[in-house]
Amino acid sequence: MTAPLHGIRVLDLSRVFSGPFATQMLADLGADVIKVERPGMGDEARYQGSPLRDADGRPLDWTSSFLAMNRGKRSIAIDVANPEGQALVRGLARQSDVFIENFKAGDLARHGLDYASLRAVNPRLVYCSITGFGQDGPRARQPGYDLVFQAMSGIMSMTGEPDGPPQRVGYSVSDITAAYHAVIGILSALHARQAGLCEGQHIDIALLDCQLAAASHVAMGYLLSGSQPARIGTRSHFMVPYQAFDCADQPLVVMCGNDDQFRRLAAALGLPGLADDARYAANLQRMRHQDTLVPLLEDALRARPRAHWLEALDRAGVPCAPIQDFQQAFDDPQVRHRQVITHLPFAPTGTLPMVANPVRLSETPVEYRRPPPALGEHTEEICAQLLQVPVERLRALREQGIL
Repeated sequence: MTAPLHGIRVLDLSRVFSGPFATQMLADLGADVIKVERPGMGDEARYQGSPLRDADGRPLDWTSSFLAMNRGKRSIAIDVANPEGQALVRGLARQSDVFIENFKAGDLARHGLDYASLRAVNPRLVYCSITGFGQDGPRARQPGYDLVFQAMSGIMSMTGEPDGPPQRVGYSVSDITAAYHAVIGILSALHARQAGLCEGQHIDIALLDCQLAAASHVAMGYLLSGSQPARIGTRSHFMVPYQAFDCADQPLVVMCGNDDQFRRLAAALGLPGLADDARYAANLQRMRHQDTLVPLLEDALRARPRAHWLEALDRAGVPCAPIQDFQQAFDDPQVRHRQVITHLPFAPTGTLPMVANPVRLSETPVEYRRPPPALGEHTEEICAQLLQVPVERLRALREQGIL
């Protein structure tokens, strides 16, 4: 079968997380992604995260951060600060459908690689810029990292225990959220071009914008009420019960999305009278009286081991789950059945385990055509295939540090 983005070429000048994660998704969907990296240095993510180790436990020149974001791509090393390097990038942009970058706003204009400059050589180019604060506004020129946007967007203010300090989400949620929005924007722009609505266009993605948008119903709750959501640990601002509970041995999470589920929970816990108590019969009442309800549920759940409650609550049709670490998550029968881990051939270690793309397309499935590339691994291939650079010129560009 042919992947849905077969025939689409993406020129990727992004680094670290947000841009590379977006272009990896495009590669999975069949796009030819050419990753442009700095000669001798490459993407900063090559030096972040846990090292890949060989069979004897020795670290190799690969890190978890880079490996997680860059499968399916070809790497070419080009010094974009050099005029000759810029000319090579323009040559590739002329033959590309999508250009994606996450430099600080305005930086690529100095190199003649901004949207206006590249549109002049390829009017059909879909140009996506990912920055911390967007292309305009008082902070547009400022750099930013995930922690900045978790802090500024309000997400940290509502994350953590009630009597504790604000906490960050445990992964780079702002980067990954921005990556998904970038892919949505790119696919929308490609469709608009195909439909004849426009030629190319510029997509402006800001991590701060995306993180605020991702707050969704919680942000909407503030806009309607004017009340800041409090830090409440694993509890919900909208439903009770909806939180972690300790069992006799290990914790689990229990949630009731409707009153019927709460009635079944109360029966499974041996407390059927709770569902008939006017204070707890409906969710709004449970929200008002959770300070008396939750301790009753805690006492009941502490009486037996987690395995007992997982079986009993599942049998009763009450949503519940164990709190798992990554080892337990990847060993979970459902995760194994869904083949969430895929293995790619990878020269340094033979194979490379990776988290699979979660998009399941019945007729045009995702493809895992290439493992993450070594720095500049495809420089000669791309120069010969797309730029027709003679061998002698290629050698000279390498000697000058341009490639």
